[in-house]
Amino acid sequence: MKSRHQRMIGIGLVLAGVALGASFLLRAMNENILFYYSPTQVAAGEPPENRRFRVGGLVVNGSVERAPGDIEVSFVLTDNQQTVPVVFSGILPDLFREGQGIIAHGEFDQGSGNFVADEVLAKHDENYMPPEVAASLKDVHTGGGS
Repeated sequence: MKSRHQRMIGIGLVLAGVALGASFLLRAMNENILFYYSPTQVAAGEPPENRRFRVGGLVVNGSVERAPGDIEVSFVLTDNQQTVPVVFSGILPDLFREGQGIIAHGEFDQGSGNFVADEVLAKHDENYMPPEVAASLKDVHTGGGS
């Protein structure tokens, strides 16, 4: 009888350990997921506050500003319906330029109204556009909303 009781306790402890490990894994995965939002969705306030996410669109022509000798750059993203000002401190990808589709990772600063990016990704050739950017631009042109 005693060995049966000990086995039940052991099984219970193993199940509790597996449940605890699974909960830690799910929490870590949830914190590291970066959802994509278009400039229209950002302007509408859809992204959660104090949470990292991705925003993508086309870099507005004439919007890239950088002080000489400074690595901080600001530019404006658009989905041809709304715009989002972006501030990035770092080295931009070689393929970054105005009129091009990009995706930026970071957080939206409610106080300044800027998206503060910590990573900027640019397309890798002339024919490629990130799928999220292409879909959000297509939605805008067809009159649909995401």
